[in-house]
Amino acid sequence: MEVPALRGVTLDFPQGSFTAIMGPSGSGKSTLLNVIGCLDRPTSGQSFLEGRDVSGLDDNARCDLRLHHLGFVFQSFNLIPQLTLLENVELPLFYQNVPPHESRRRALEMIEMVGLADRLRHRPVELSGGQQQRAAIARALTTNRSFILADEPTGNLDSTAGRQIMELLSSLHRRGRTIVMVTHGTDIAAWADRRILMRDGQVHAIEGSST
Repeated sequence: MEVPALRGVTLDFPQGSFTAIMGPSGSGKSTLLNVIGCLDRPTSGQSFLEGRDVSGLDDNARCDLRLHHLGFVFQSFNLIPQLTLLENVELPLFYQNVPPHESRRRALEMIEMVGLADRLRHRPVELSGGQQQRAAIARALTTNRSFILADEPTGNLDSTAGRQIMELLSSLHRRGRTIVMVTHGTDIAAWADRRILMRDGQVHAIEGSST
């Protein structure tokens, strides 16, 4: 039995916009985020990134796009437990073959920006949930990516840490980053300029402006 995850969805995400995608479980919001992030390939239709049709690219080309253009922030942080905070943040630069001294400079700059300069040698298990999420955001920014995709970024955090993460994402938005965020919380979605409500794989409603 074929069950379409998305049906007839046409959306754009202008540069510098902050969009929240909402909806009940099974509504298609995570699938939509995965298509935007070149993790899932649509079975029909087209997906464009910065004017380029990425729908038919092979796995290597899609991986390259993610590495250079898209920063991911996950609910579960996805930090590598054996690495220090500094090494986790440096990791994307290693895969871009950035020289070690430049990699270290960029990573330190991002870590300082998220307020974790005093935790450089700590491993993820030695950090609070909020600190781990800030580290994940620093990692997403090290390669100067302008497009940040966040999947329930406050889902594993208490209200205080969650607000700190949203203040950080809001600050990045004001600096010109484009942010697309999946969330269940209306209070979290309120930080965005535009809210897209998904239902049964379709766009049910759009609130706010994308500009």
